[in-house]
Amino acid sequence: MGHLNSIDLPEPGTKSSSAGQPAKSRWWVWVVILVLIAGGIWYYRGTHSTSEAGGTPSAGGAGKGKGGFGPGMGNFAVPVVVAAAQKGDLPVYLTGIGSVTAYNTVTVRSRVDGAIVKVNFTEGQFVNQGDALVEIDPRPYQVMLEQAEGQLAKDQAQLHDVQVDFERYTLLFNEGVIPKQQVDTQQAQVGQYLGAIKADQATIDNAKLQIVYSHITAPIGGRVGLRLVDIGNVVHAADTTGLLVITQLQPISVIFTLPQDQLPQVLPKLRANALLPVEAYDRDDTSKIAEGKLATIDNQIDPTTGTYKLKAVFSNADNKLFPNQFVNCHMLVDTKHNLMIVPAAAIQRGPQGTYVYVASAGKVKIQTVTIAQTTGNNVGVAAGLKDGDVVVIDGQDKLQDGSSVLTTMAPASGTKGSTSQTANQGGAEPTGKAAATPTGEKAR
Repeated sequence: MGHLNSIDLPEPGTKSSSAGQPAKSRWWVWVVILVLIAGGIWYYRGTHSTSEAGGTPSAGGAGKGKGGFGPGMGNFAVPVVVAAAQKGDLPVYLTGIGSVTAYNTVTVRSRVDGAIVKVNFTEGQFVNQGDALVEIDPRPYQVMLEQAEGQLAKDQAQLHDVQVDFERYTLLFNEGVIPKQQVDTQQAQVGQYLGAIKADQATIDNAKLQIVYSHITAPIGGRVGLRLVDIGNVVHAADTTGLLVITQLQPISVIFTLPQDQLPQVLPKLRANALLPVEAYDRDDTSKIAEGKLATIDNQIDPTTGTYKLKAVFSNADNKLFPNQFVNCHMLVDTKHNLMIVPAAAIQRGPQGTYVYVASAGKVKIQTVTIAQTTGNNVGVAAGLKDGDVVVIDGQDKLQDGSSVLTTMAPASGTKGSTSQTANQGGAEPTGKAAATPTGEKAR
């Protein structure tokens, strides 16, 4: 710095030398270099001292420890979600897609010709058997009835006349006044009028029947659909289009299909008159709609799909099932007893077969298991687990045998292994219940 102070400054009014400018530029360069060096030394010392005090591992070591596969694996606990295995019964369900079908469907048609004069129902109304629906003009048939009754009265009067003559001819024949042929002829006339009276009575009955047919009533109980013919239209008995359609909704049936390979599980129970429970679920197969019973199965297998049809009957008291509605059917055919039930998410597969990670004392070990039954989100294990074992259901991708873990018990509901409503009906223990047991405290 003393050397810089000894620089000769140019006199006023004289031009500076060309050597003075480079010297001034070098002075700023040296100042910047010294500042950068000082900052670098300060940053290095501060970072190095913090690293030694905190014992932070290198980036490479941290990466291996986090993944659980490096040399530092034992120094880090992998966070996982666990659930407790629980002993219980697991239902065996056969599932298939189906369609709701009305138990009975009737297209109401007119049986007489005439104009519609009255409609006694509203569209969508529930009606009972015998309720009045439509009235067709009955006056033509009342006229027919009166004519038939008049003809009957006439024939009855003539019958009385020929009967009196027959009795008179019989007396005269007994006295030998008239021949037998005349008596027989009179007797034949009596028979003719008796036949005419029967024909008149049939005509009367037919006219009365036409009058009854002109008042159309509900043949079954059910729900009325849209009206197909309005008041004032003339309908005929030969019309192919009906007046309305009634569908019976209580009870109601569901037609669903199952693979032909599952027929041996169903047929023996059906022959033994077992009432197999059937549950109908919505399109997403998440919410149960109704419960019913298996009624029968079809008498043949569809060769194009390799499936067979089954029919289940539901009471449908709450009218949740509607004709042609798409449903998923779950049919209970059996129940597996005394199995260790764990969530399906706990099951892993590898070269050694199926296995689970069992958590104990802050570490996990690989345990091979034998699966007996899978129902919904639950798996029944026949061998390899005991009641209360805590298995890992989430985070297995970061584990290996002997890894340290930090366990979190799965909530009682909403877990991956939670049992569906269908499985609960069959007697299986809900996975959420197993997850909420105090067994998880041991894992922690």
